[in-house]
Amino acid sequence: METAPQNPPRDGIVATALTKTYQRGGQSVHALDGVHLHVPKGAQVAVMGPSGSGKTTLLHCLSGILTPTSGSVTVDGKPLTGLSDAATSRMRLESFGFVFQDGQLLPELPAEENVTLPLMLLGTPRAKALEVARQLLARLGLSGLGPHRPGQLSGGQAQRVAIARALVTNPSVVFADEPTGALDQTTGGEVMDVLTQACAATGASLVLVTHDANVASRLAHTIHVRDGRILQVTRSAR
Repeated sequence: METAPQNPPRDGIVATALTKTYQRGGQSVHALDGVHLHVPKGAQVAVMGPSGSGKTTLLHCLSGILTPTSGSVTVDGKPLTGLSDAATSRMRLESFGFVFQDGQLLPELPAEENVTLPLMLLGTPRAKALEVARQLLARLGLSGLGPHRPGQLSGGQAQRVAIARALVTNPSVVFADEPTGALDQTTGGEVMDVLTQACAATGASLVLVTHDANVASRLAHTIHVRDGRILQVTRSAR
């Protein structure tokens, strides 16, 4: 983990002089202010900071959800910034997986079909996509629950489905925004175990925003953000 590497590496995620400025009430608000960051391939890192610190903005700029005002992001040597909207969407679909606090599962679709969606968008035949989804759900402890709709699942089960959807394309990076925020401590711990172990098994990097120090301690490093800047990067004691 480096915040200002002397010789920018090509592996993993590299952010260089990243800024994001919003206009609010006629004034400029610097959500990110010259961020330099290298997350090596396969690393698992948490991003922590108070409300308004820029942690979610950082996640969104690293993942192509937001376009930075200036600076650059590369993933495994491929530029993310400067792409067309269509090319950015394609890179997100092929290279990234996403897990959100509320799961963002489609309530009208069974769990297994929610998991197939990224594959279907990439052109995978439905039968093959369902086969892959069912195998992945089984590995995450959800055998037999594929036909259930999200409303029929517990909060922890629904988040496991979201994790399966994030991993179904074998992404380079999984981005998670408060994935345990709506869960009790025990269930949240179980979901974190599933998420970290699944990413480790596939070699995907994990970048996770959280306000919970216990959640952050499960990952190798924590990036501490305040006022749009990285204050320090600490190593987990675990």
